[in-house]
Amino acid sequence: MTQDNVRVAPAWDRPDQQVLQRFREHSVANLGDALDRLNIVDGGISPVWRGAKAVGTALPVLTVAGDNKAVIAALDHIRPGDILVINAFGYDGRAVIGDNLAQRFDVFGAVGAVVDGYVRDRAIIEKLGVPVFARGLTPAGPFKNGPGTIGEPVALGGVVVNPGDIVVADDDGVIVIPPHRAEEALTAVEAIVAREADLDAEVAELRSRIA
Repeated sequence: MTQDNVRVAPAWDRPDQQVLQRFREHSVANLGDALDRLNIVDGGISPVWRGAKAVGTALPVLTVAGDNKAVIAALDHIRPGDILVINAFGYDGRAVIGDNLAQRFDVFGAVGAVVDGYVRDRAIIEKLGVPVFARGLTPAGPFKNGPGTIGEPVALGGVVVNPGDIVVADDDGVIVIPPHRAEEALTAVEAIVAREADLDAEVAELRSRIA
């Protein structure tokens, strides 16, 4: 389906919210180790404000560099628990989202946005507490001409993101987990967390001996 030069994919499945809740207990770094250090978005995409964290199901958007018509159109397709995943071609000349769209994402039930491009209004977005991840900041606003796509696979920092993929983002960066690998990833990350707890206990014991 195409709506005014923005193509929209048919409906797609989304993981159960209980699965997402289990992922909220884990860091991107540990999940990356659990998935053999693959599926990690390149380090150029980072949180706009320190402490931001988001876990959601991917709502992919492809937009022309410096243009956010498709991003605005995606508001009609947000479901609670979605995270906007926007391929804006890494373009640094114009922001494709700012505080107004960030607020609307939140109102429509999205848990945040990851942008392979630039954004603006960092101070307001931080004050609002909306998790946004991007390549950088620019005050220049976007054009609104299109074209674009919604709900089709996109590239995000070297990783292919399909609609309904699980996206986890925190201070370290962003990882993408295909739903069919969710249980595998959770089993592996739980073992990693247990091993790290043992290592922390070893360090604490060494520290007590030295003290």
